[in-house]
Amino acid sequence: MSRRILIIQGHPDREVSHFCHGLAVAYRKGAEGAGLAVEALAIAQMDIPLLSSEADWQADNAAPDVVAAQEAIRRADHLVLIFPLWMGTMPAAVKAFLEQVLRPGFAFDEQAREGPGGGLLKGKSARVIITMGMPGLFYRWYFGAHGYRNLKRNILKFCGIKPVKHCFVGLANAKRPEGRQRWLERIESLGSRGV
Repeated sequence: MSRRILIIQGHPDREVSHFCHGLAVAYRKGAEGAGLAVEALAIAQMDIPLLSSEADWQADNAAPDVVAAQEAIRRADHLVLIFPLWMGTMPAAVKAFLEQVLRPGFAFDEQAREGPGGGLLKGKSARVIITMGMPGLFYRWYFGAHGYRNLKRNILKFCGIKPVKHCFVGLANAKRPEGRQRWLERIESLGSRGV
């Protein structure tokens, strides 16, 4: 059975193509070239309402795009989440997506909130690709990659997703095309291996 990949492109701009979009295309090209099954979601194109209460989060009446995203996650073996670093962490649209999609009963059982419990997405792995204006090493060593570490530990691993790997695509706004090209090639290579 072929490894099934779900690419979740999280740049919130629905009007303009950004480097995040190019990275998603590169990963998909590599994965499909290796014969892997690939699905893709673009958060900016989805209707993801903001949660305003715990009752909303626990309700069984999720929006159709939320249910479709859950079904795509359920089918996938490996998730690839791509987004730009905004104010040290993920954009609000990505956080809203995760809050809506990773609900009790889908992503983790009820006991997980009170103590020992289980993530219901066990058996899935993830790759988080974050673009940023600063050098990736600066984000990692000076800032401690706090936004990524929170996503990895408190969201993805809590839901049972592991291992979680990352790429910090630094200087994404740089005008040097050779740096961007190297990143596109690296991400395509990761796609060809489904990691």
